[in-house]
Amino acid sequence: MKITFLGGTETVTGSKYLVASGDTRLLVDCGLFQGYKWLRERNWETPAFDIDRLDAVVLTHAHLDHSGYLPVLYQRGYRGPVYGHAGTVALCGVLLPDSGHLQEEDARYYARHRIGRHAHPKPLYDRDCAQQSLALLQSVPFDRPFRIGSLSVHLQRAGHILGAGSVIIEGEGRRVGFSGDVGRPDDIFMHPPDPLPPLDLLMLESTYGDRLHDTADPYDELASAVRDTAHRGGVLLIPSFAVGRAQVLQHMLARLIDDGRIPKLPVFLDSPMAIDVTDIYWRFHSEHRLSRADCERLDRLVQEVRTVEDSQALADLTYPHIIIAGSGMLTGGRILHHLKRLLPDPRTTVLLCGYQAGGTRGAKLQQGADCVRIHGEWVQNRADIRFIAGLSGHADYRQLSAWLARSSLAPDTRIQLVHGESEALEGLRDHLRRTTQYDVAVAGYRHILTLA
Repeated sequence: MKITFLGGTETVTGSKYLVASGDTRLLVDCGLFQGYKWLRERNWETPAFDIDRLDAVVLTHAHLDHSGYLPVLYQRGYRGPVYGHAGTVALCGVLLPDSGHLQEEDARYYARHRIGRHAHPKPLYDRDCAQQSLALLQSVPFDRPFRIGSLSVHLQRAGHILGAGSVIIEGEGRRVGFSGDVGRPDDIFMHPPDPLPPLDLLMLESTYGDRLHDTADPYDELASAVRDTAHRGGVLLIPSFAVGRAQVLQHMLARLIDDGRIPKLPVFLDSPMAIDVTDIYWRFHSEHRLSRADCERLDRLVQEVRTVEDSQALADLTYPHIIIAGSGMLTGGRILHHLKRLLPDPRTTVLLCGYQAGGTRGAKLQQGADCVRIHGEWVQNRADIRFIAGLSGHADYRQLSAWLARSSLAPDTRIQLVHGESEALEGLRDHLRRTTQYDVAVAGYRHILTLA
């Protein structure tokens, strides 16, 4: 059995791992490279494998850094199955077409402003291509093996987001695991990851390999932001990612209202994508900690804002309220229109609820910027900027270690670290080498590993 690392190595994006056994070829994850230009350029390269010989794709979960390259495979001629949990299949039905739409928008922007070296920029793929690629998706349940050629494959719960799983592959007398993104044992919303079976080799994500989660109670931080904003008579703006984060925030607000810790302010979910994703989460209520009754109550509490006109009408409200809208790092979306209007108002609170990448508006506000540029205009910041650090869906290095300890791994199990930045990979490697007997190494881009 051979494994070729085609992405998700020395970076947290572009996850792809080609598994070859005899005549069988399968791809674990099919992620889009994002972020730095030198990484994004890899999306345009000819795939480093023969698409015609590929038997199947297996997805750990729906985030674009694990699924967003599927439309590229499709337009290059791939018509084989793409397996994932039903939650993953449903989320891909929202995320992939939106990704195609955004790439069309980017191409039009580059053409209009003559950015880049191409006279007529083209999207990597468009919405129609992404929509067509969805026909390849097939749902498989957790913990039920299925065959891909000579290999037996199954998914087991990994937490993180709806449908997320670790992929376990058996063949040639060997068992190999791909962790995918591993959730937290104490996650507010998702169930903890299931322990791993005995493995000969594990590809282990390292996103938080050098970090521990903040110990502050996120409920306390959210409650404080709501109470202080209501006292000032202002608006609480919460920029949020559509998948996972928006659903957690709705649940937290409902819990705080039920417990009498915050006033019952109107809550608006102003993101068509987040609304669609929320509907999917509520449909799969058995896959997270909320019951059907919890989901139905949130439907009554949160007011969904789908149309542009209804979003604009929020500007007419004169009483305190809460708006959850995309995007999570203030890089685009409807949140920018609210931010442009409300950032100069000292009664406003902007609550950042996750990692803010360098250079984004979210990062600049977190660092204390007194103005930010929105839609070509400089907007003064007089708002109260706050941050909740405890909502990440990734296990930190201690939680990863505890997960491995709960699993049935032999003391000398071979581990290849993937899906992490350099500092995180180095930190987790050092931690595991110091505290365990695992044979730990860092995977390299296009490195080929052979299991004899």
